[in-house]
Amino acid sequence: MTAPATTSGNAPDRPAAPVGRSRGLWRHSDFRRLWIGETASQFGTTVSQLALPLVAILALHASTWQVGVLAACETAAFVAVGLPAGAWVERMRLRSVLIVNDLVRAALMAWIPIARLLGVLTMEQLYLVALATGVSTVFFDVAYQSYLPQLIDREQLVEGNAKLQASESVSQIAGPGLGGALVQAVTAPYAVLVDAVSFLWSAAWVSRIGVRPPRPERRPDANLLREIHEGLRFVLGNRMLRAIALCTSSANLFGSVISAVVYVLLARQLRLSPGVIGLLTSTAAVGGLIGALVAGRFAARVGQGPAIWIASAAAGPCALVTPFVQRDWTIGLLALAQTVMWMGFVVYNITQVSFRQALCPPGLLGRMNATMRFLVWGTMPFGALLGGLLGSTIGVRATLLAGAVGQSLAFIPPFFSPLRRSRELPSYPPPPADTAVDQPPPDQRQ
Repeated sequence: MTAPATTSGNAPDRPAAPVGRSRGLWRHSDFRRLWIGETASQFGTTVSQLALPLVAILALHASTWQVGVLAACETAAFVAVGLPAGAWVERMRLRSVLIVNDLVRAALMAWIPIARLLGVLTMEQLYLVALATGVSTVFFDVAYQSYLPQLIDREQLVEGNAKLQASESVSQIAGPGLGGALVQAVTAPYAVLVDAVSFLWSAAWVSRIGVRPPRPERRPDANLLREIHEGLRFVLGNRMLRAIALCTSSANLFGSVISAVVYVLLARQLRLSPGVIGLLTSTAAVGGLIGALVAGRFAARVGQGPAIWIASAAAGPCALVTPFVQRDWTIGLLALAQTVMWMGFVVYNITQVSFRQALCPPGLLGRMNATMRFLVWGTMPFGALLGGLLGSTIGVRATLLAGAVGQSLAFIPPFFSPLRRSRELPSYPPPPADTAVDQPPPDQRQ
């Protein structure tokens, strides 16, 4: 989430105006191919997000701590390679990065059912698969978010991100239900195979995208550490980006505390079947679809900046229901709270990602995305480890309560920043002719 130094984000070798704004992105052939591939990949990922912890809990009888470690492994790559990934991706063909990492993740996920079939699957192998898949996801996500502005106009970023988020939400509605059914029918290790197939499908569609910018030329004075520093300076030196980073990183930290133990509560303590857990997750994802459908209109009504903090403030407190759920009518209350929470999170994500893409100069887009990923996803493995540790010591429900309280306060940084008054998408001014396109701008205070 690179293009030449223009405020529109158009790539010079892209076909001239393949689609007008009024015609919408559904008739934009390259965007449609990206959307089809990503939708399938998201569908498979939602299956494995349910199936992978259930492999640990049901098939390998993992402890609460081991489940937390597994959750940490899934996001540890954002700490390990999150920062250099942006600089590396800016030196590569983005389309190739997407295809290669889809194929790598397909092979990794396919190993789990193969190892189970051979009778050699262990928790250590799950950790390694989660770690390696996370590394590929880092590179895919940085390239993916930087590729979108090359495919579509700047004015279409909110629409494009909303459509991609809508398909992700649809997959989150159907995927967990299918995942739960597959886990019950063929057991959790074999349900993961769906994710492997989805990555192959994604690679096939991305390979058909016609926009193929040339490999970026590496400057003679290119220096990895300096490029990483430029990305960090751009994000941390801008009050609005800094507020977004603080909000998202804190929400992800406490959300990972919750995620590390929530399946232990549902599957082990409440003894809900995989099918019911999947259905519960799918019902919650309906809120994500609603959020994707209303995000553009909501941001237009209240303003881009206010939409960011309002959505976060509305979503966070919904997590307070989870610690008190029992095997009774409160399960329905949990589904309702999760629905509202997902709606808020999706509105927040669409708005803040579009805001960042419009604010960032093209020469820094990859490093900005990588820096933001490092800052906001880098807290997740620590949150997961903290969740596993707390769950093993103070108990699962107390851990869920601590995570919910922290998540409820995540909206504070954007609320006390210029985002509270920023109603329009920002526009990065073209740099002077004698200024490098990747020179970070001064702090844009409003």
